[in-house]
Amino acid sequence: MSAALAACGDDGKGGGTSAAAAVSQADIDKAMSTATELTFWTWVPDIAQEVALFEKKYPAVKVKVVNAGQGGPEYTKLRTVLQAGTGAPDVAQIEFQYIPTFTITDSLLDLRPYGAAALKDKFVDWTWAQVSGPNGEVWAIPQDTGPLGMLYRKDIFDQYGIQVPTTWDEFAAAARKLHAANPEVYLTNFSSSQPAAWHGLVWQAGGKPYVKSGKSTIAINVNDATSKKLAAYWGGLAKEGVVGIEPDFTDPWFAALNSGKYATWLTAAWGPVFLSGSAKSTSGKWRAAPLPQWDASKPQSGNWGGSTSAVIKSTKNPIAAAVFAQFLNTDPDSAKLFATKQFFFPATKALLADPAYVGDTPAFYGGQKVNEVFAGISSTVNTTFQWPPFLDRVEADFKETVGKSLTDKTDAVIALDEWQTRITTFAKGQGFTVQ
Repeated sequence: MSAALAACGDDGKGGGTSAAAAVSQADIDKAMSTATELTFWTWVPDIAQEVALFEKKYPAVKVKVVNAGQGGPEYTKLRTVLQAGTGAPDVAQIEFQYIPTFTITDSLLDLRPYGAAALKDKFVDWTWAQVSGPNGEVWAIPQDTGPLGMLYRKDIFDQYGIQVPTTWDEFAAAARKLHAANPEVYLTNFSSSQPAAWHGLVWQAGGKPYVKSGKSTIAINVNDATSKKLAAYWGGLAKEGVVGIEPDFTDPWFAALNSGKYATWLTAAWGPVFLSGSAKSTSGKWRAAPLPQWDASKPQSGNWGGSTSAVIKSTKNPIAAAVFAQFLNTDPDSAKLFATKQFFFPATKALLADPAYVGDTPAFYGGQKVNEVFAGISSTVNTTFQWPPFLDRVEADFKETVGKSLTDKTDAVIALDEWQTRITTFAKGQGFTVQ
């Protein structure tokens, strides 16, 4: 961890980095042998095992684990304590897409002074791009990921003579063929309630809906040609009635997966384990494949989900907090626990190349090496996608515009324009220069 401690500086006492001095190995050794308690906000179940590995290596440092809620509820609490100036954790679990929301408020500690830059090659390239700032800052350490792929019912495909689609044109044709053959079955459900999945598909298609330059300038292009292509595609299939459009992660949706109403689920790498627990009656019938492609000669995917460990800038123990965030996600035993106990999909190249991990053959997927499929997909995720610093508002506006148009089977392309207008107005109201 001490290999590259010379890039930026910190006084070792909390409150942020300078651009010069390094944190020496002597500083780290002293901090890690001094009695310290860190507060760690995380929603990961049974993370005590990973924390215990850290405390065994650094017995002077104790970690208080607090479940402050998953995703949105945690972020709401974090913003509240940050604004109050008291009660913030030392380390917090933050999803990739929310990193800009907290860097824009200068709430995260740049981890370069603590050796983080030396960890870059341990992680899949696109994950490192997601936690990096424009000037090389390292705002968090990747923990888990959600590269997008396709889970499909092999038995339904076989029954109706459906080939695994490799392009989106083939996917649309298969949707029409299947639903014509059996009006009770749809090739997939396209949830109108999932802006995260929408962003993942825009990501796959090469879209760049948000591009920040500087702290207060942002280009917003949620209605560009790429997004309109997707809106016309999915809006058209919804209007035809050949794909489902019900909200996902609801009782009816779970029942539909179990009953065979949907022959595919376009989902992230965390989906296989989730599905195996939610649709047990379909064991052995599912398989995994990459997403269909817009350009089959250049395979590409997007991401849906995944999180990081970020150090909050107000920490009084920056060295110990930074070492903890790094250890948690790079120590081989800790990283392996996340993958095999919590079933998180790995962010480290080592695990994605580990024969024991990628060689797993779950019976639910007919003995297919599903981890290997998604490991391959992970290497195709575009590295340039960016998130806006006001994602909560973006997602709420999506549901009221594009999401509603899909549900109502109205023009999703026109809805994109409304979404663009709403976001632009909001951004300008917050003091951003919108390009």
